[in-house]
Amino acid sequence: MSAKDSAWWCDAVIYQVYPRSYADSDGDGVGDIDGIRAHLGHLRDLGVDAIWMSPWYPSPMADAGYDVADFRDIDPVFGTLAAAEALITEAHQAGIKIIVDIVPNHVSSEHPWFQAAIASPDAPERDYFWFRPASERMPTAWTGEFGGTTWSKAPDGSWYLHLFTPQQPDLNWEHPDVRAEFEDILRFWFDRGADGIRIDSAALLFKDKDLPEVRDGEPHPFRDLDAVHDVYRAWRRVADEYPDRALIGEVWMPEVDRFTNYLRPDELHAAFNFDFLGCAWDPYLMRACIDRTLDAHAGVGAPPTWVLSNHDVTRHVTRYGRTDTTFSFGNNLDGTPVDLELGTRRARAAALLSLSLPGATYVYQGEELGLWENENIAEDQMQDPMYARRGHSRDGCRVPLPWSGDEPPYGFSTATPWLPQPAEWKDRTVQAQTGDPNSMLELYRAAIRLRRSQGAGFAWLDRGAEVLAYTRGPRFACVLNLSGAPVPLPEHKTCLLASGPLDGDLLPRDTAVWLRL
Repeated sequence: MSAKDSAWWCDAVIYQVYPRSYADSDGDGVGDIDGIRAHLGHLRDLGVDAIWMSPWYPSPMADAGYDVADFRDIDPVFGTLAAAEALITEAHQAGIKIIVDIVPNHVSSEHPWFQAAIASPDAPERDYFWFRPASERMPTAWTGEFGGTTWSKAPDGSWYLHLFTPQQPDLNWEHPDVRAEFEDILRFWFDRGADGIRIDSAALLFKDKDLPEVRDGEPHPFRDLDAVHDVYRAWRRVADEYPDRALIGEVWMPEVDRFTNYLRPDELHAAFNFDFLGCAWDPYLMRACIDRTLDAHAGVGAPPTWVLSNHDVTRHVTRYGRTDTTFSFGNNLDGTPVDLELGTRRARAAALLSLSLPGATYVYQGEELGLWENENIAEDQMQDPMYARRGHSRDGCRVPLPWSGDEPPYGFSTATPWLPQPAEWKDRTVQAQTGDPNSMLELYRAAIRLRRSQGAGFAWLDRGAEVLAYTRGPRFACVLNLSGAPVPLPEHKTCLLASGPLDGDLLPRDTAVWLRL
């Protein structure tokens, strides 16, 4: 095995912490860094290798912190820079690496650059953004990433571009000052011990200067322009100045060849596998997705990643309990019927699948507790700006974690949490699940512990078209039954772990098992 293949990000279990919703230490109803530090033992006991921190920077919170006003500090609601540095140190002492989230496409409208840009039409900072002269019509009819328009008027009547909310003006990555600033930001966090950088909306940085409209069959004017790769080559050179650092991209890209361009040897180390996240609970589609993923990553020598949920998508316990088990932002299934028992059974099986495929696995906070989407948040309590523009709120997957007790706030805070927790979560707390061999939490703990003993390589086993079965080395196999009836297990020595009860030597539907051969 080469040094590249053995790097920590190649086979890590990486846990996403959404700071607002992990744990609150100061009683304001919002999670914070000291809350994370106080509950670091949970992640150590879970066995994760790294934590990815969603943005914790100073921000007016127009988009839950993805509108950043200062990349070199911490928002007071989360704590201080000293607390962040202490968390990095304490995580390292627990054997856990830290990945910080960088948002390069845009900044907050309260960022000093944008404030200078709107203060004077002659300000040099104006060239750091996409301003166009005042006119009655918007420069383009582009649709934003949250839906709605992408242009707003500055105080002087000129237009400025924002692919997300008006409070998130897009940066002009043609400008050398913008490039230099972000390279310095990377060094700032690497110097403080960060082990990796997660790159938000990695494919959106560049825009066609001619501002053409979006037309079928023509190059897209702001997604995946070739110039973006020059930026990530420069970022890779920065990362290579530090030992054992990783760049991980959020790359929503349906074309496999375009996706893997970001993973060439001189660009990003890894990228999220949204093909797998959005895949239906279907044996044919799932097998094709796995093959496509492994083949594409092998072609560029990059490690695959396996992702089931994150802070932007419907929790998979809910998704897998619906008739339509896919996910895409264009397919709003909010309010459609959910069978939570079925969804939970499938989520348990999916955990064993994702934790046994070759590569790195990402676990969004709460997956290990079997949390479902809270789809009963009142409209006046919703905080996600996507809801007003698209009719879908991401708040349901961002509800604070339940730690202990029989009623909200479940030990998350001494105050009312910033989003409401379901009363039905009383058996989903960390306290309630710890020590229960049938709980989701103990399943994750056991799976992550046993994952270390899996072999290398990957080969399919033929157990029928509706059964996903494969080996990792000569002694380990995973079998997932996606058919409509129980199926016989292959010959084996020991059952290491099962996502649900077995029926003798039969594997029930929507159940996965790890076998020692």
